[in-house]
Amino acid sequence: MMAGRNALEIIKQNLEPFVGKKVMVRANQGRRKVFETEGILENTYPRVFVVKLSDKPGLVKRVSYTYADVLTETVKLSVRCRNEEKRIGCAG
Repeated sequence: MMAGRNALEIIKQNLEPFVGKKVMVRANQGRRKVFETEGILENTYPRVFVVKLSDKPGLVKRVSYTYADVLTETVKLSVRCRNEEKRIGCAG
């Protein structure tokens, strides 16, 4: 159990430098449904992180995911760095 908790803490630490940065979110919602969008990594908390989405002007939506979602690859995050996309949040 300690190794799993450590992996979640590593994912949290990997996400923290990207708070306030634009990220691409790809979330598996089951039955071949995949949610893909771009947003800003708003904050990291002990158990979850929040991404602020703004698809339409004047409309702000927030989604939260757990670090376990990243560990199990239900949610994948990536950030654009100098014209290349870098996946973030992985424990390795």
